[in-house]
Amino acid sequence: MPTLDFKGKQLVYACHLAVSLRPLEIDAARSLPLKGEKPSLDDNLVIHGDNLHALKALLPKYAGRVNCVYIDPPYNTGNESWAYNDNANSPALRAWLAKTVGAEDLERHDKWLCMMWPRLRLLRELLAEDGVIFISIDDNEQHRLRAVMDEIFGEGNFVANIIWRKKTGGGQDSGYFAREHDYVVCYRKSASFKMEFRTAERDENEFNKRKEGGKCRFLKLEKWGSNARKEDRPTMFYPIKDPDGNDFFPKAPDGRDGNWRTRPTALDRKHIHWEKKKGRWTPYEVIYFDEVKHTRKIIKDRTIFYDLATTADATNEQKQIWGEKRFDNSKPAALIYRLARLACGKESVVLDSFAGSATTAHAVLALNKKDGGRRRFILVECEDYADKITAERVRRVIKGVGGAKDPDLKTGLGGSFTYCTLGKEINIENMPAGKSPPDYETMARFVYWTATGRPPDKILKGRGKDGLFCEAPDRLYYLIYEPASAFRQNADSALDADRARRIAARAKKRNKPATVFATRKFIDQKDLSQMRITFCGLPPV
Repeated sequence: MPTLDFKGKQLVYACHLAVSLRPLEIDAARSLPLKGEKPSLDDNLVIHGDNLHALKALLPKYAGRVNCVYIDPPYNTGNESWAYNDNANSPALRAWLAKTVGAEDLERHDKWLCMMWPRLRLLRELLAEDGVIFISIDDNEQHRLRAVMDEIFGEGNFVANIIWRKKTGGGQDSGYFAREHDYVVCYRKSASFKMEFRTAERDENEFNKRKEGGKCRFLKLEKWGSNARKEDRPTMFYPIKDPDGNDFFPKAPDGRDGNWRTRPTALDRKHIHWEKKKGRWTPYEVIYFDEVKHTRKIIKDRTIFYDLATTADATNEQKQIWGEKRFDNSKPAALIYRLARLACGKESVVLDSFAGSATTAHAVLALNKKDGGRRRFILVECEDYADKITAERVRRVIKGVGGAKDPDLKTGLGGSFTYCTLGKEINIENMPAGKSPPDYETMARFVYWTATGRPPDKILKGRGKDGLFCEAPDRLYYLIYEPASAFRQNADSALDADRARRIAARAKKRNKPATVFATRKFIDQKDLSQMRITFCGLPPV
């Protein structure tokens, strides 16, 4: 498959792996928990910090668990005056990237790709296997974004390039055409992704044919549209007998060998109808009204969103919430509301790592209010307005202010969120660093993710003195650790023979080996191996 090359690609290709892990630290004063509850990392999250580090910080808890990502990155028009601020090993690279990117910068496309690459890699790690990502973009980088997404997510996981009509009228300052649309590029993590289609009652008037004495409609059996050729679905290319007794193979609309839309061999004579046009038979599936009238038909959204709110509506939303416009180029909540409705079940996690004015949170809370869902949002914003704009909009949308054009998006939606910042670096080689060591749960999630590449299903409560924190299907995991320096410096922090025997007894009872994380051990590795215990040393402090 062709790939896109750009300056700096080799230097950022795997840099997401080297990003230091920093814990999420709760800021209770800026949080808005439910009445009687404490702020929690299991709640909706608003994270203030660099989004590359924030995405890495989310991995120990959310790797493979985010169902939907929506991001609205800089369009790189040359007018945003953004700067690539990631750490880079090469001083020359740092100097090159640190410059503000403007319209006159001939390397701005390379810099934009250097910024996007590691973030897209981390977003893919966070997505569940049935997850999906939506990215707002315009003509400046849409084609380069598609090439990068093909490489990171796989060309076969492209879902759609949605066109959103963002304004009506105006645009006469454009060079040749009055530009009035943006794109929303959509990719899935894998073929496990399923769209949440709308449904509607069957309309009897649509069944305007008659066959076998019943009302029916005909649907062509040969595949049309995309993926209609033989090579797209080779197993769906095979012959059936036409009314003349000859082998009939499916044809694509362009006349090449095609494939079947559904398997005609699974249909009986009553459910196949043949018509002859220009000397060629064409088979149709027969769908009877009496057989489907108690089911609902699926309605698929079109790839052109021309009936949604515009950027003018997004500005009006800001004025309704704050009394003034505070943010340029924000998206209307109705756009993300539709995307979330299409992609998210009622228990989904939705992540926006370029949160801006918190439109994603507004949309998710509105969707929950509409259908009783319990979707959660995670917002990441690196700028200083993370509290006064991003989080403040969430507070006001939850509590209720102003009005809204769309009744589904009116504020006073209820809900809660926890405000977080990024703590000091956790590094397995010099961990824990700094004056504030991570708490037990943070450390447990970190060591489990380091060992397995995935987050634990849950951290067990009441772990006792032996430190069992997770029972996976194939192994028991223990962490002997407390953040208090007095604990880490005494013998209780070690894996000794008594503790090893207790762990081994449980492991034998569960018929599972055990992994123990601790700063030290007072037992020989040979004995631990006989007990089916793997010891992983934490650096002493």
